[in-house]
Amino acid sequence: QVQLVESGGGLVQAGGSLRLSCAASGLTASSYHMGWFRQAPGKEREFVAVASWNGVNTYYADSVKGRFTISRDNAKNTVYLQMNSLKPEDTAVYYCAADGPRPPIRRVAAAYDYWGQGTQVTVSS
Repeated sequence: QVQLVESGGGLVQAGGSLRLSCAASGLTASSYHMGWFRQAPGKEREFVAVASWNGVNTYYADSVKGRFTISRDNAKNTVYLQMNSLKPEDTAVYYCAADGPRPPIRRVAAAYDYWGQGTQVTVSS
């Protein structure tokens, strides 16, 4: 049984930082591209970042480029999202997702096979 469990969300002031973690079990993380998505109230789920199966290639949404960093530790089956210079518009539920095994890197939520339950990130102004 595949499980993705996010942690690290919370309430932070604008300009602050948070680090999200996603621990995967039931799959070999090194066979999957791992992505982060987010969904704000009343909005569709949107792509945030993705790291290729080996972590060499990373891609970001324009809205977070330069502020967020995705990384992964395949030995720990864990992917991270370091979020700096947070803005109120970053407020959302953040989800990690796995796409694999080893397809082309994709940024569309519908392409991902497994999802976590999400963690709330709230940025106050």
